[in-house]
Amino acid sequence: DTDRALVLLEEYCKKLRKPEEQQLKKAIRKVMGIFKSSLFQALLGSFKKKATRHGTTFHTSLPAALACDVLGCPKD
Repeated sequence: DTDRALVLLEEYCKKLRKPEEQQLKKAIRKVMGIFKSSLFQALLGSFKKKATRHGTTFHTSLPAALACDVLGCPKD
């Protein structure tokens, strides 16, 4: 879910302290802003509805899984 992805991204950002990591930190904060936006939430909700309507299984923790893949988090 988006909330879990935001927590993972925030934890990762806290570890970025070196001057050369600040550009990455800024980019991650932008992604976090997108995840928090009402537009993203609406699009995610629309995607879930369409997937359900067409009988497609939708993994509700997709944003968290994406964050883990990018950040190298261990899988649950």
